[in-house]
Amino acid sequence: MYNTQRPSLDELPSSRQLLRSTVIAILTAAVILITVVLPAEYGIDPSGIGSILGLKEMGEIKSELSREIEAAEAADAAALQERSSIIAEVTSPSSPAQIEQQERGPEPGNNYIAAVSAEAEQTETLSYSLSPGQAIEVKLLMSEASTVRYQWTAENGLLNFDAHGDSKDRSESISYSKGRFVQSDEGELTAAFDGSHGWFWRNRDTQTVKLTLNVSGSFHEIKRVL
Repeated sequence: MYNTQRPSLDELPSSRQLLRSTVIAILTAAVILITVVLPAEYGIDPSGIGSILGLKEMGEIKSELSREIEAAEAADAAALQERSSIIAEVTSPSSPAQIEQQERGPEPGNNYIAAVSAEAEQTETLSYSLSPGQAIEVKLLMSEASTVRYQWTAENGLLNFDAHGDSKDRSESISYSKGRFVQSDEGELTAAFDGSHGWFWRNRDTQTVKLTLNVSGSFHEIKRVL
């Protein structure tokens, strides 16, 4: 170990020097904020330098994307709230909507699967076409701790999705996973409680997207509810 000599008081910076260094650091940070950060992140360019460097355009794009994402999330939240009332209606065994559906039988193109009397190992493949802005929801009626393996893909575009569940009496709900602008997803879904569990998708792309869902496991029934 080497002994180092402590600096003398004359060698230490004075209060004026420290103050000057602090002021310089603050001014430098302010310049960087005005000329780089504000234009690049928010499209705000009070100095005009951001436009010259192309940073303002970058910030305007980021701000526009942020606004679009917020609007899309608000629309999806409204759709999820709307489907809650739909699920409560269609999952009630004595609901007028379900009785009418049973009397009519499956409607062409909606991939309705009739309920089975008891939960059993099943495998189903469903396909849908979602036009731009369209949303659909597919739910499985499952008992607590039952598990299904799933895999879905989107062709010709990307989808927003929310995998979630609701208990029979609507007293419990859970979100398993969600994503934005996703082409595919796969894995296992284990029911956290007795009720309906499945996926909500919305097409935020500019063209029609084909969705294919494969499920295999223990469930009572599978149906499109939105």
